[in-house]
Amino acid sequence: MDPQTQAWFDQYDAHITTTIRRFGWFIQYVGGDSCSRPGCSCTGDDGPPFAYTVGLFGLNHPELLMFDVAPAAAAMVLNELGERVRDGESLLPGVTIEGWKRKIVIEHVPNPGEIVLTANDYYRRPPKVSVPVVQVTYCDDQGVFPWEDGCRSDQPRPGTFRA
Repeated sequence: MDPQTQAWFDQYDAHITTTIRRFGWFIQYVGGDSCSRPGCSCTGDDGPPFAYTVGLFGLNHPELLMFDVAPAAAAMVLNELGERVRDGESLLPGVTIEGWKRKIVIEHVPNPGEIVLTANDYYRRPPKVSVPVVQVTYCDDQGVFPWEDGCRSDQPRPGTFRA
């Protein structure tokens, strides 16, 4: 790895650690125009954008993953849910949440090691021993969930997406 890229990674790791120490978690956004890594050739054409927390595992809770939302919306929802976790709420598979603009269902993610790369780097865990992750799945603007006919959302079903 060239020195410029190594320096970028070192600074990014420090930023993540500082954010987690200050707020309790960090939100990693992937997709769109979000990549700032030197030499990155990301095009955003590999699937829907997604965001996930890094740090909730340190609070003895699965990390939260959300697809197909803009960075500001992802930050709003994941920060609100992170605060609920910090206050002692367990957001585990099957939990339904009213709020945000839409109904949310928490679902198990069977392949977290293929998605939450930054979280696993932070906790120094190999993909096969990934931190646990739950997907924050929301209904579309008509109240239809991705597993129902007629849903107008690009959220992949748990286990079908790889970063």
